[in-house]
Amino acid sequence: MGQEEFKKRKKKKEFFSKDKNKKNEKLRKESSKMSEKEMKTLQRKHLILALLSDPLYVPMKEKEIAVLMQVSKEERAHLSNLIGELEKEGNIEISPKGKITLTSGERLVGTFVSHAKGFGFVVIEDREDDLFVPENRVNGAFHNDTVEVVIVPGQNGKRQEAEVKKIIARGINTIIGTYEESKNFGFVIPDNKKIASDIFIQKERSKGAVNGHKVVVEITEYGNANKKPEGKIIEILGHINDPGVDIISIIKGHDIPTEFSEKVMNQVARIQQDVQISDFQGRMDCRNEQMVTIDGEDAKDLDDAISLSMEGDCFRLGVHIADVSNYVQENSALDRSALERGTSVYLVDRVVPMLPHQLSNGICSLNEGVDRLALSCFMLFDEQGDLKDYTITETVICVNKRMTYTKVAAILEGDQEAREEYSDFITMFEKMKDLALLLRKKRKKRGSIDFDFPESKIILDREGHPLEIKAYDRNIATKIIEDFMLAANETVAEHFFWLEYPFVYRTHDNPDPEKIKQLSLFISNFGYSLKTTAEEVHPKELQKLLARIDGTNEEALISRLTLRSMRQARYTTECTGHFGLACEYYCHFTSPIRRYPDLQIHRIIKDHLRNRMNPARLEHYRDKLSEVAKQSSAMERRAEEAERDTNKLKKVEYMEERIGEVFEGVISGITNWGIYVELPNTVEGMIRAVDLEDDFYVYDEKKYEMIGQRTGKIYKLGEKIIIQVYNTDKIARTIDFRIAQQEE
Repeated sequence: MGQEEFKKRKKKKEFFSKDKNKKNEKLRKESSKMSEKEMKTLQRKHLILALLSDPLYVPMKEKEIAVLMQVSKEERAHLSNLIGELEKEGNIEISPKGKITLTSGERLVGTFVSHAKGFGFVVIEDREDDLFVPENRVNGAFHNDTVEVVIVPGQNGKRQEAEVKKIIARGINTIIGTYEESKNFGFVIPDNKKIASDIFIQKERSKGAVNGHKVVVEITEYGNANKKPEGKIIEILGHINDPGVDIISIIKGHDIPTEFSEKVMNQVARIQQDVQISDFQGRMDCRNEQMVTIDGEDAKDLDDAISLSMEGDCFRLGVHIADVSNYVQENSALDRSALERGTSVYLVDRVVPMLPHQLSNGICSLNEGVDRLALSCFMLFDEQGDLKDYTITETVICVNKRMTYTKVAAILEGDQEAREEYSDFITMFEKMKDLALLLRKKRKKRGSIDFDFPESKIILDREGHPLEIKAYDRNIATKIIEDFMLAANETVAEHFFWLEYPFVYRTHDNPDPEKIKQLSLFISNFGYSLKTTAEEVHPKELQKLLARIDGTNEEALISRLTLRSMRQARYTTECTGHFGLACEYYCHFTSPIRRYPDLQIHRIIKDHLRNRMNPARLEHYRDKLSEVAKQSSAMERRAEEAERDTNKLKKVEYMEERIGEVFEGVISGITNWGIYVELPNTVEGMIRAVDLEDDFYVYDEKKYEMIGQRTGKIYKLGEKIIIQVYNTDKIARTIDFRIAQQEE
């Protein structure tokens, strides 16, 4: 210890000697009701904090503080506990080298999302922007960890940065990846590319895995900047080339449960698979009403049926939804399992259901020709499509016909064979078309936004290999169902909003004002403008913009940028409206077989209809619904990510057999590292910046352009381009393109 350091510590010791009596007197007054032991604990905490807050304090280790405070060896353990408590309370922080200081800066808790290059981001609930964590400030955090961070000055003032100060909880215990063996050890390359490091596996912990095996690894050590994470293999899923293993790996990687517990299945086994006469009590009998289901050819969980009749010039639309809540009792093992899953997950080759198939495809499915229990929303619309009256009630229904989108579209487009086969239903379908057009026109008038980006339809063979990939067309029948479900969801949401009951709404917040400002500046280059008030934009303005660009060269470019300016929809207990649909009240009521919020809403509806909404029940829902909304939103994101990953994987596999082929595509994204190109079949790949060999290109962030420094050649978002498939990587799920020769 240097002379100067010695003087500082001596002075600190004197400070404590003089200050001790004064501190003790203050503590005695504050703690007159405390026990002697509690007083002593509080006293020592105050002394530790006083020491750390003194201007002359130099960061010390616990042992040095003990010496300075004259703590006997017998009481060192007590001091150690106090320091631990102060750290948990957030009053102090301990460096990796054990130096203790007062907590500094604003402390926030969030989820750490790592990047393959070592840095990461912290996502904080209710905070608009994520915090950037440079590699040297990660401090041992692993992907998905719950961390405490302190905000630090942004790098060059461009981005808000943070440093991980504490790992509160580990977010990942197991990892899915591909095993690679070496002579005396092995390692697993994670499927999740956000995990920056391979996982080291000791030979005796490999469970006999060989090169190319897809495995589940339990992490035993999370590693640090100088040491790789370690783990042990707990399950071998199969070889990477075995049929179905690729999809199973994605399901496991997203921690999506595929099996139901024995307790759940025992409950399901006790559910009768036919509607009982006793179930009719208190329900409207609608079995004589003409009604149909309209779904995709492969659908088995049919949770909505529709009926339509005329009352004078008014349309009487019935939207009938499977009464799943009759079979899934609140807080049962079956209900807890459904909440844990949150949603059914629709993957390219399978469905991972929220409810067991005996329910989702059985008694809860509105199958043709059998009695089923339902919750029905009857709506009366006039000739202008205005809602004049409605009724929400419990019903018994019997679907007359199981229709498909393809068949209904054929009928409405004049296919003679289809019209003859379903002649009894033609009048109803034509009236459905008329009403749907009215409802769509009204939505458009109020400003509802419809992004018509194509979805993928991937056709596989029996082994799971992709045979064809094409854009999924929305036909007239899919739009009819969409229009009717939207109408029912809005009606139910508004009804319960005015009852002032606790409820689960589907909300879509206004876009980020900064993103709208950037969009407005960008489109001004093309002669377009957006009217905004108080940094907000009405959805009708975006709708008008999309209409103005329809059919222009810049349509693809501006449509994508407009979509990127939007926020994600989510479930909330507050009714803040739905920006994209331009409506004040919206919920999800129409799919209780595959979405938990719908099932939850059905329980609230039935409690209301049966006059059970007493103060205790209202309090129960107030306590419960926030967690339901949060869990459902999180599980929806998980399902979307799993679906996106399986689609990416099959697209890579499809393009793997087309390396060297030439296609025309559209530039769908531009970044510093390359140009993304989307083909007409929805496959997206990237031309890496380093592969643009004719010039050195620089990304202009404001204009979304890649500009050649020597030639002045410009690549723009939305521009058509001829590419050649250059390479694919199934593990990284990436497709590489290059500029085709004729383009050059």
